[in-house]
Amino acid sequence: MQEQFGEKIPFCEPYWYQGGHSPYYTENHKKYRALVRDFVEREVKPNVDKWLKTGYPKELHQKSCELGVESVVYPREFGGKMPQDYDPFYEMILYDEVARVGGGMVLGHIMINGLGLPPIIAAGTPELKKRVLPDVVAGKKFVCLAITEPTAGSDVAGIRATARREGDFYIVSGVKKWITGGAYSDFFTTAVRTGGEGMGGISLLVLEKDMPGITIRKMETQFDTSHNTTFITLEDVKVPVANLLGKENQGFKLIMANFNHERFIIAAETCRKARICYEESIKYALQRRTFGKRLVEHQIIRYKLAEMARLIEALYDNLERVGFQFKSNVPDAKLGGQCALLKVNASRTFEFCAREAAQIFGGNSIVKEGKGKIIERLYREVRGSAIPGGSEEILLDFVIRQAATEATKSKL
Repeated sequence: MQEQFGEKIPFCEPYWYQGGHSPYYTENHKKYRALVRDFVEREVKPNVDKWLKTGYPKELHQKSCELGVESVVYPREFGGKMPQDYDPFYEMILYDEVARVGGGMVLGHIMINGLGLPPIIAAGTPELKKRVLPDVVAGKKFVCLAITEPTAGSDVAGIRATARREGDFYIVSGVKKWITGGAYSDFFTTAVRTGGEGMGGISLLVLEKDMPGITIRKMETQFDTSHNTTFITLEDVKVPVANLLGKENQGFKLIMANFNHERFIIAAETCRKARICYEESIKYALQRRTFGKRLVEHQIIRYKLAEMARLIEALYDNLERVGFQFKSNVPDAKLGGQCALLKVNASRTFEFCAREAAQIFGGNSIVKEGKGKIIERLYREVRGSAIPGGSEEILLDFVIRQAATEATKSKL
């Protein structure tokens, strides 16, 4: 067995934390794991209850970037600090460790930049990158992804926000809804319609918060308010053509590539949330006494804990398998089905674990204080994992439609 890290109770940490062997993780991964955990324990956990009410300070983001606790492989010429041997398993470690705060998305900015910035890195002009990346990499500014609209959630091809070309500018009008991080973002990687209907008429533009015509309104959400979900109104916003990412009417591919990545990181974060449900539950079951004995001595409670552990470990193995495909440079177009199944496995595992944890904690799980407050908080986050990034039903339908298409091509 290898050296253990973190909690010693079985299944409260990933298997390789608790001495298990793995082909995926090196000594550098272990050092990064220790770095992120120390940051979360020292800078975040002591303040999480307060920040859930007030929102987290932007200075926290600067501290994380200075340490290299980043969600994006920021180009080193712009100050990126990620390890030279960076791979998707570093990203798994990051989101797994950050989720240990016990809900609340206090470090939601990590995911926000991780979604809004990759299209700029991949398809932005050199001039645009020079204008956006330095301050974002330094943690001084934020960039979010503005895709969803009131009438187009998972149906991205149905967006209605328009960008009309007038000389060297696009005139952008429309609305965006459920935009995470919109209230404190400086740049918006925005899906707009520059052509006809469907996916073939969509482009990506980078909008900037100071552009006239942008109105941002915060939306209260079911799980918390610290990460600033917003409604954005765009009224004749004048955007330079130089802010176009890639080619006009070819933004849909960039969006879809980003969605696979989004589903992967949502699953990584969600897996740890499910694991926290198990960890809190088994610790509580070892202490709480009912009918003259500890909860863990009741067979039905052991069964609940075992089912939680079974699903969590299977989900983590699924994460590693998909992570290895990304590391092996499997074309993104080949990973859509796998990422969709992974994300559904994650949200359904979390939903099961949150419910069972609430049953184990009983009345303590429905109040925002005391021994069950983390479970209460996590229970409210279940839908926040099941819906963003593609709802379960749409993702499962996509998986089989894609499989049927491939089967038809192969004339099976």
